[in-house]
Amino acid sequence: MFANQPKGLIPAALSNMGERFGYYIMNAVLVLFLCSKFGLSGDTSSLVYSFFYAGIYILSLVGGLIADRTQNYKGTIISGLVVMTLGYIILSIPILATSENTTWLLTLTCVALFLIAFGNGLFKGNLQAIVGQLYDNPRYSSQRDSGFQIFYVFINIGGLVAPFVAPMLRSWWLGANEMVYNADFPAMCHQFLSVTGTAVYDNMNNLMALAPKVGYTGIMDPSADGFAESMQHFCTEYLNVFNTGIHYSFIASVAAMLISLSIFIITKKSLPNPGARAKAETVTYTAEERRMMAREIKQRMYALFAVLGIVIFFWFSFHQNGTSLSLFARDFVKTDKIAPEIWQAVNPFFVIVLTPLVMWLFAALSKRGREISTPMKIGIGMGLAGVAYLFLTLYCWGQGYPSGDEFVAMPEAQKDALKAGPWVLILLYFFLTVAELFISPLGLSFVSKVAPKHMQGLCQGLWLGATAVGNLMLWVGPLMYAHWSIYQAWAVFMAVCLVSMGVMFAMVNWLERVTSDKPEAAAAAPITTNESDQI
Repeated sequence: MFANQPKGLIPAALSNMGERFGYYIMNAVLVLFLCSKFGLSGDTSSLVYSFFYAGIYILSLVGGLIADRTQNYKGTIISGLVVMTLGYIILSIPILATSENTTWLLTLTCVALFLIAFGNGLFKGNLQAIVGQLYDNPRYSSQRDSGFQIFYVFINIGGLVAPFVAPMLRSWWLGANEMVYNADFPAMCHQFLSVTGTAVYDNMNNLMALAPKVGYTGIMDPSADGFAESMQHFCTEYLNVFNTGIHYSFIASVAAMLISLSIFIITKKSLPNPGARAKAETVTYTAEERRMMAREIKQRMYALFAVLGIVIFFWFSFHQNGTSLSLFARDFVKTDKIAPEIWQAVNPFFVIVLTPLVMWLFAALSKRGREISTPMKIGIGMGLAGVAYLFLTLYCWGQGYPSGDEFVAMPEAQKDALKAGPWVLILLYFFLTVAELFISPLGLSFVSKVAPKHMQGLCQGLWLGATAVGNLMLWVGPLMYAHWSIYQAWAVFMAVCLVSMGVMFAMVNWLERVTSDKPEAAAAAPITTNESDQI
């Protein structure tokens, strides 16, 4: 697996793994944290998440442009890690949200998310550009796809451990305050506190059923004097303790950023600098050669944009794991023993386990002369994502599940009887992960193949920009989830993936023809060749 790989791959992967660990701690809980911290609805929290997630990838275009213009890729990466660390420090400060401070506190939270997104934009695409440069050396060029698959495994090692951190710290802090975790109770607390003082509470029955289970020992008769004050105090304290535990988990994100920064600074000399111009030789081209070079670059950029147009819809569907699929895990799956955030660890677990098998499959096919091209792999991946949502559509249709809002409003006993077992999420994430392995790491490899050297940072930013466009649409999933029978929401994602697969297959022959060879003229900057860029 690690044979014939350049020596800079592992340091780059380790630096990325630390950053991803810190990021996925926050990402695993963000939607549910916004709901529990500020009482936002799932729709509104998912909208914030959607814009934040899109911002990460849009700002990668900015980060790529900065690095390409300054020719200081490593300095841009270091700046990104520092900015992200500042954002996580702000998130780690536990402040109780009240009716008086919610506006400025939510604004501060959004500022912290912007800092994380901007820092990520400076970091992510430029580190990927450096990894791509490792494989411009002819000695390693044949290992490009496998190298990016290894790089992707390290990303998911961080993603595997991270989702456990926030639930663990939250449950520990609740236990230290003689309270018990329950995924549904924060929403009930916010609903109760928002209508305190009136005679009727819409969620009173469910609140009264759960309150003793999570640690309430006060007055249990709603008609008794002092009940409202007792329950109000408990709900406020529960929300404070519940969310403080999550704030503590962001301290782990700060530590992860500092570890990632240290690794990169210590090992940066072993990594290439895509902007280096030492030992450059002037090369003279004829007018016809220049026209051919321009035409070649234009064709490859057309191919890149065609693939980007497809992967938009993959990320729109796949990144529902942080929005509608997290809400599905919270509401429709039995999570009394496993917190809903932890289900996001299933995906990186499968990435780590399945990547060697996928690499073996690709290598075996190649040895038999049946190698699958990168565009074909991406098309297959879209089909596998469609299969994942086909399974979830059929399951939810068979169970007769209503919309998310209707399900949450049901009595607790009725909901418990209808909730799905953990196997549903495990099988869903299995198919989605295999699809991801056919698309994401190979897409990074594809970009590094077609990108001209003087546009490495920008082209990696374009790949992440396509992800941003998909993320901008994430809010659609929770909206459908809340108001439609949920099998209909999953059917939309199934259709999107299968149509995208069909379009990708229709373009495969053209994409293979355009990207089959990469002449030196297209690989180099227009007027110079650069020996130092070859590592």
